[in-house]
Amino acid sequence: MVKSERNVLTDVLIHAVLVLFCIVTLLPVVHVFSVSFSDPIAIHQSSIMLHPKDITLSAYQYIFSTPALVRAFLITVTITVVGTFLNLVFTITAAFALSKRNLPGLKIFMILIIVVMNFNAGIIPGYLNIKNLGLLNSIWAMIIPGLVSAFNLILMRNFFMDLPEEIEESSKMDGCNEFTFIWKILIPLSLPAIATIGLFYGVAHWNEFFKGVFYITDSRKWPLQVLLKVIVFDGNFTNLAGADTEQMKVEPANVQAAAIIFATLPIVLVYPFLQRHFVKGIVMGAVKG
Repeated sequence: MVKSERNVLTDVLIHAVLVLFCIVTLLPVVHVFSVSFSDPIAIHQSSIMLHPKDITLSAYQYIFSTPALVRAFLITVTITVVGTFLNLVFTITAAFALSKRNLPGLKIFMILIIVVMNFNAGIIPGYLNIKNLGLLNSIWAMIIPGLVSAFNLILMRNFFMDLPEEIEESSKMDGCNEFTFIWKILIPLSLPAIATIGLFYGVAHWNEFFKGVFYITDSRKWPLQVLLKVIVFDGNFTNLAGADTEQMKVEPANVQAAAIIFATLPIVLVYPFLQRHFVKGIVMGAVKG
């Protein structure tokens, strides 16, 4: 009986801590959401807002008053879609090759990949490399560096190694070559792991900020996160809209909050569709190594 009471008490404490963490995590999001829809006078009267007051859409009308935000959004979507696709293609094919235990030089390849996980060339050599390749002010500067993540590559390789070797042997007996096996058999069997690393790559591309700052100097080619940085931290609205904030009766805090919500919403909407594959892909890809 005493042990049962202790278990109940432990469960209560764990749930209480989790609820507290949820509140701490959600409170800033709720505040930003409320500010984006609230009247400027109400914002000045309340330091923390848990619900919109005197609801207005003026901030969203302001950020869409010029094509700057939409252009940055489309650039980020392009980088995310194209980049994630190429990431998956190169990661899957490389992981398939590394999953072969009889691959010549396998141990050397794995050692080099592990080294890459812990060391990199640095900012200046990376910039000089992109400059010499002629990729400055190009979306490829946001995609090609880090085309394959060492962590995701190892995760995918371990997942492939966990699949029975008899599957590939049977497919070869039926006349499948390597590419047919990967496309028609390996990828359908590996959807949980592919969804997991695809989520990693997609979120990384969507939230990419430093590459945009270092490699994109033309403001017309800025991705969404760089434009968001200029709006929120620099307080510079000249790249966002030509209209005056006072004439549109909008507070800078309104605009900043609306831009944050606009930049965050797509990932929030996409994540639930991939979340069910997330845990399964992580666990299955981390069994062997």
